Amino acid sequence: MIYLVVKTSGMVLEHVEVANGIKYLKLEAPDIARSARPGQFVQVRCAAGCSPLLRKPFSIHEIDRANGTIGLLYEIKGHGTQMLSGSRAGESMEITGPSGNGFTLPGDPGEECNALLVGGGLGIAPLLPLAAELREKGHKTTVILGFNDASRLCRTEAFAREADRLIVTTVDGSSGEKGLVTDPMSGLMKREKINVIYACGPEPMLAAVARIAEVQRVKCEVSLEAYMACGVGACLGCVCRTKSIGGKPYARVCTEGPVFDSREVIWNG
Repeated sequence: MIYLVVKTSGMVLEHVEVANGIKYLKLEAPDIARSARPGQFVQVRCAAGCSPLLRKPFSIHEIDRANGTIGLLYEIKGHGTQMLSGSRAGESMEITGPSGNGFTLPGDPGEECNALLVGGGLGIAPLLPLAAELREKGHKTTVILGFNDASRLCRTEAFAREADRLIVTTVDGSSGEKGLVTDPMSGLMKREKINVIYACGPEPMLAAVARIAEVQRVKCEVSLEAYMACGVGACLGCVCRTKSIGGKPYARVCTEGPVFDSREVIWNG
């Protein structure tokens, strides 16, 4: 499917810290909100001028077509996001998108599906609009969100509004269930039938989720995280190893992805 990529200015409506070093940014961008699909991303110019030169890619975290807004979730890590973190309500910024291939929604119209969404760290970002659209179409959703500790916990209330069931894990047990996202996932899949799995997070987590899905013979789509430069497939800076996409051994995360069938990805290690 081909989506229209728009270059526009987005006005900052809300910009708040939601966890330690993690911020939520709400933008008025009706052209992008109108055509965006869960799993796609936008590229944001973090500051005026030439530094940083390249736009930063961010998964679309919220889509409100009625009000023409989108939400982004990001961590303050480098020069670009540090500059972006200083933007205030009423300011405008240059945005390009929506870009990339998003998630594939399950089933035929009217056919109920039991979907499992698994997110780790900032990988939770693209799963919220997916949960919202699944709910809107009448599908049942269970969401598992994993964090290192309670200080990184964020946006759980937003997920609780969209999911039929929300499970939170932390590695150190400081909030929710102690352990990795794959711990409750394995138990859940033994107790009930899951029709499809969607996941986003660090690669080791995605590889583990993909292995469980393969053993259980459940369709699984993963949204890969990668460093991007151009964001349009020209620089080849974000390629990942794949088995069969277009008959080539590599695929571009920014164009063929970021969402892939987990069986097509060759996992490191």
